[in-house]
Amino acid sequence: MSHDLLLIIAIAAPILAMVLLRVNAAMVFLSLCLGSVLVQTVAGQANDMIKLFLPSAGNVSASTVQLILLLAPAAATAVLTILSVHGRLKVLLNILPAAAASMLAVLLAAPLVPPELKQSFGAPEVWHVLSKSQALIVGVGAIMSLSFLWTQRRNFSHQDKRRR
Repeated sequence: MSHDLLLIIAIAAPILAMVLLRVNAAMVFLSLCLGSVLVQTVAGQANDMIKLFLPSAGNVSASTVQLILLLAPAAATAVLTILSVHGRLKVLLNILPAAAASMLAVLLAAPLVPPELKQSFGAPEVWHVLSKSQALIVGVGAIMSLSFLWTQRRNFSHQDKRRR
């Protein structure tokens, strides 16, 4: 049961942080998608470059480089978009992309963590439900994130009338 609780906290804490800090969770979700692409395409070469230029950093594991590439865009986006969601309705609607981003972060980071932590995520019932619904999380999260971003656009027609 303690592993289930750990996994629930790992999912709930980022949701709570994004909602309370009014972070644009849709951008964080899309930044996690970017991080996943970086892990797939850049991680191997990045690890080789680190070993080439910093031979003393040989103890940096490939999984550490992958975790950094995965989470750095999302962390930077979260910091840059603090207090960017305005309005009570938008703050409430931000919970949906925040949940998708949090679940996606756990799903993408779990295979990259050290083996002893990976084993602790393999057994809980919550992990099985989460991993089985990965396609649903990505699909619905992408649609919600795009919809949330489309509702954030500004209405420029009022500014054009004032300039005349």
